[in-house]
Amino acid sequence: MQIKFLDLKTTHNGILEEIQGAIFSTLNSGVYIGGDSVDEFEASYASYLNCKYCVGVGNGLDAIKLSLMALDIKEGDEVIVPSHTFIATWLAVSSLGAVPVAVEPDIDSYSIDVSKIERVISEKTKAIIPVHLYGQPADMDKIIKIAKNHDLYIVEDAAQAHGATYKDKKIGSHGDLVAWSFYPGKNLGAIGDAGAITTNNKDLAEKVRILGNYGSRKKYINEEKGINSRLDSIQASVLNVKLKYLDLWNQQRRSIACAYLEEIHNDQLYLPSKICLADSAWHIFPVRSESRDKIKKKLGNKGIETLIHYPIPPHKQKIYRNDYLNNNLEITEKLSNELFSLPMGPHLTEQDLDYLISKINSTYI
Repeated sequence: MQIKFLDLKTTHNGILEEIQGAIFSTLNSGVYIGGDSVDEFEASYASYLNCKYCVGVGNGLDAIKLSLMALDIKEGDEVIVPSHTFIATWLAVSSLGAVPVAVEPDIDSYSIDVSKIERVISEKTKAIIPVHLYGQPADMDKIIKIAKNHDLYIVEDAAQAHGATYKDKKIGSHGDLVAWSFYPGKNLGAIGDAGAITTNNKDLAEKVRILGNYGSRKKYINEEKGINSRLDSIQASVLNVKLKYLDLWNQQRRSIACAYLEEIHNDQLYLPSKICLADSAWHIFPVRSESRDKIKKKLGNKGIETLIHYPIPPHKQKIYRNDYLNNNLEITEKLSNELFSLPMGPHLTEQDLDYLISKINSTYI
């Protein structure tokens, strides 16, 4: 039996006619930048998140970068980031000449350890980027309190948290700006690169839109030093279809997570212990093992595809490692050596799940 980590083709098959119809409708419109499909998605996604504004952009990295640009983050400023995250969180900061200041994760939730944030705040600190990693919301109440006490902005990296909630409120407007990725493998994924920014601040929403359109709100009149990053019409048309199924797919993910949490009994694996079953969007189901590579290989031999998120932390990458030689990021490095991700997604059947759990429980080193 072969079980993929994620099978987008199977997921798409159930709504293929709708997706094709939406794409052909956009093609027939003759409008491929902006247009009705983009307007519809921005309005629908804002409504879904119960926030006021949504601005489509080219991808998730641009969403973070444009958010920082809108907040006037510039060269020499410091931005607090999790040390355990996908490197895009750091790259967005560095692209503006600002400095990513790393904070270790909590060993059990894998999210930024809020108790360590204030230790690294300096007079140069301008913003905090909490990442809702693996679909689990960061502890926003405490982060918001810290930000208010120190007059800092908050840019949420919600690339993995489509449909996640924090204290019964959907992720999408807790911070000043929220950056989204619709990379195909996300809970809400396009069929190519795509992204968005959401907010309740009208002025910031307008500034983001201008910055992502060459710094212009009217053609040939440039108000800002902007970039070209816009959600294209084809991707928006696909997202309009898939948004209707997001809650259903997320519920399927939660059911899988619940089964994993209740039925996996393998003392060589550490299951997530501080991730709320109901709040998380369960983009990824992370497990930890001191024998990760051997267990991963054995599961692979049984037809079970698993992935590692993330094998090399940002501070160990060539582009950053010389700047972080003196940083003590032991927890991050431990997680990078021990974490791996089990199959997760609406493509999994009950038969798949039974097989997965059986083989995981019988796999020892």
